[in-house]
Amino acid sequence: MAASDIETFQRDGIWFNRIEGESRTLGASFLNEAEAVKVGRGAAVARQVGQTVRTEEGPSPDSGVYAVHPRDLIG
Repeated sequence: MAASDIETFQRDGIWFNRIEGESRTLGASFLNEAEAVKVGRGAAVARQVGQTVRTEEGPSPDSGVYAVHPRDLIG
């Protein structure tokens, strides 16, 4: 993830967006993941950067196959 990518994350049940590598959040907080992801995606598109979604437990299942370690794909 590049330093300017948008990270959508959860802390204590509340969702936020921030620029990767910065501690300050962008804009408002959100009570649900869907709304935070939507706003974060808009910020990422506007900045022409990527977006990552993380939960308190780690990366979101929506992160796709790239979040899976290659050794876990070998059956």
